[in-house]
Amino acid sequence: MIDVEITFLLILFFLLIATLLPLLQHRHWTVRFWEFPRLILIFSSFILLCTEIIFLDLSKELSIFLIIVTSAILLYQTIYIVPYTIFYPKEVENTTERNNLIKIMTANVLMHNKNTKKFIELINKYDPDIIITLETNKWWEEELASIESKYIYNVKCPLDNLYGMHLYSKFKIEFSEIKYLVEDKVPSIHSEIILPSKQKIKAYFLHPKPPSPTENEKSTNRDVELIILAKSLNEKELPVIVTGDLNDVAWSRSTKTFKKISKLLDPRVGRGIYNTYNAKYWFFRWPLDHLFHSKHFKVNKIERLPYYGSDHFAILTSLELSTLQKKEITTNEY
Repeated sequence: MIDVEITFLLILFFLLIATLLPLLQHRHWTVRFWEFPRLILIFSSFILLCTEIIFLDLSKELSIFLIIVTSAILLYQTIYIVPYTIFYPKEVENTTERNNLIKIMTANVLMHNKNTKKFIELINKYDPDIIITLETNKWWEEELASIESKYIYNVKCPLDNLYGMHLYSKFKIEFSEIKYLVEDKVPSIHSEIILPSKQKIKAYFLHPKPPSPTENEKSTNRDVELIILAKSLNEKELPVIVTGDLNDVAWSRSTKTFKKISKLLDPRVGRGIYNTYNAKYWFFRWPLDHLFHSKHFKVNKIERLPYYGSDHFAILTSLELSTLQKKEITTNEY
């Protein structure tokens, strides 16, 4: 039994470190990474708890200690995830109305993915009104030229550094600007889009660098980009949508700070996690692709789309400008 107890102690020690590290106020990737795999840590601690109950001698104080600490880790990690389940109140109301509906596809296509045919098939099948593609270079731009007959409004920023992006829209893009908020060659697109109802919305598309050993060692630039954008949004009167691959998870400290400052809503709360990365490994996934919006919208549908060769799933979000908010917006001057 001693060998079994030592094994459980070692596993529990790892889970405890992984749980406590994100509490540190440090931006290094080795710390911030552990905000991501909370689902994996929940599953691991649950399996550990079950095996402890089965194999340990419950008459020993050490066994009880192991079970208590494992249970605490399981509960703590679960608290972060519960808001993104159907057991939690929805942050945004449902709507079945289809008036003033806007469907947005957010897709990190993976620059080296050559399966453009499958991606275009997804576009044709789900027929989004707006598409934002991330990691698109000049080759992807040429491959997607065929959709421009339907998506006649577009903004192109091809780059070969994994941070290119392209915006395609059926709706009129009245104004658009490519900005580099924090880092050179890491763009974001800031647009004003006119819906068929003649209502104007502000739309922001971004893809900051993640904290990682191959990108930025620390999360500082990503976090700063989110804060800069958030501060620019909290006084907006027009409807606002922010979407993209934020290289962050919905339950992280930085994403929560972004929501608090921007006053935007997360339609996933009370509906689901919608893990989009890694599309190639079902056991290693978390939600990196996000859409936030202002109070002006209600949710018609959120859908993670089928695999098309990227390491990210595309996500399709259908929002409707609510009747009450449309009346309020009509009275505002643009």
